[in-house]
Amino acid sequence: MAPVRVGIACALVLSSAVRVAPPAPGAIDTLNATGGLPAYMVGQLEDAVGFVQTTTGEYLVLDRRAHTVYGVDAARTAMRKVLQIGTEQGHVLGPAVLALSPEDTFAVADAPGGAQRMQYFAASGHTLGGFYLPPSPGARITIGPLVVNGVGSMAFTGHTFLVNRPESGALISEFDTVGTVLRQFGALRRTGFERDPDVHLALNIGLPLVDPTGGFYFVFQTGVPVFQKYDASGALLYERHIEGPELDASIRSLPTDWPKRNGTLPFVPPLIRTAAVDPSGRLWVSLMEPFTYVYDARGEKTRTVQFQGAGILAPASIFFTRTNRLLVTPGCYEFTVK
Repeated sequence: MAPVRVGIACALVLSSAVRVAPPAPGAIDTLNATGGLPAYMVGQLEDAVGFVQTTTGEYLVLDRRAHTVYGVDAARTAMRKVLQIGTEQGHVLGPAVLALSPEDTFAVADAPGGAQRMQYFAASGHTLGGFYLPPSPGARITIGPLVVNGVGSMAFTGHTFLVNRPESGALISEFDTVGTVLRQFGALRRTGFERDPDVHLALNIGLPLVDPTGGFYFVFQTGVPVFQKYDASGALLYERHIEGPELDASIRSLPTDWPKRNGTLPFVPPLIRTAAVDPSGRLWVSLMEPFTYVYDARGEKTRTVQFQGAGILAPASIFFTRTNRLLVTPGCYEFTVK
C-alpha cells in the first residue's frame, strides 16, 4: 500500500502546484466587481469620471456632465450634492479630474470659460482655496471621457498640485495651494517633431502620479506609450516602454504625419486612458482598449487585467482605497485587488 500512498501524495502535490501557478505570459486576469454604488444611485449620474473614498468611508463622485460632486455615505444609503455647477469659487464648471489627498481633502480641476482652475475642499465641501493656471498656448483637448491636456492631468498631494504642462519645458509642474510654481521636473522626450511645436508638445502629454511609497510616476498618454519613475527630488530613476499584444496594432498604426485639426492643432489621439498607483507602489495603466497593465516597483509588467462589471469596462478613472480596494468609473464599481 505504501507505493499507492506515495502516488496519492505526489498527485496532491502536483495538483496544489497547478492551483498556485502564475498565469501564463499574455494571460488576462479578469477582476469581477465585488461591490460599488447601488444601481439607483448610479442611474442618477450622467457622466461619472471620478470615484474616491475617504478614510471615514464616505464616497465622492464627480459627474462631469452635471458639473457636480456628489457625496455618498459609507453605508451607501444616501447621496447628497457636495459641489454644484457654477463659475464662482466653491462651484465647478467643465470639471475634468477629482483627486483625494491622504488627509481627506479633495481637489477638482475644471475650466470655467476655458480658463484652467484648481480648487481644493474639505470632505464636507467647504472651500479651502484655489487658483487659475497661467494660460496655455494650446486648446483644451477632450476625447470621449478624457481631457488629455492641462487640467486633465492634475494630481493632488493635499499640499501641492502636480500638472502636466509641456509648454513650460518640463513634463511635471508642481504648484502650491495658491498657484506658485514650486518646481518643474522631467525632461520632454524627443519626438522627432521638435521643429513643429504643436506636435512635439502633443506627444509629451501625460499623467503625473504620486507614488504613496515615495516619488512619482509619469505616464505618456500619446505617441509611443512609455512611463517614467522619479524619486522624491524629481530625479529620473528609470523609463519603461508600455508593451503588450493588446497595444501592438495601435503602435504599428501610429502615423508619421500629424494633420492639423480645424487648421490649428494636430490631432494626436491617446493610447492610454488613465493610470493610478496602488498602496504598495504598483503602477496600473489602463489602455484606450479595455485592458489594464500592472507594473511592479522595478517597472516590470506583472499582470494584464480586465474589469468586469455589467460588462467589460474601459476605466475612465481608477482609485485605490487605503485597504487596497479599487474603485472604477464608469459604473462606480468596487473591486477586490489580490
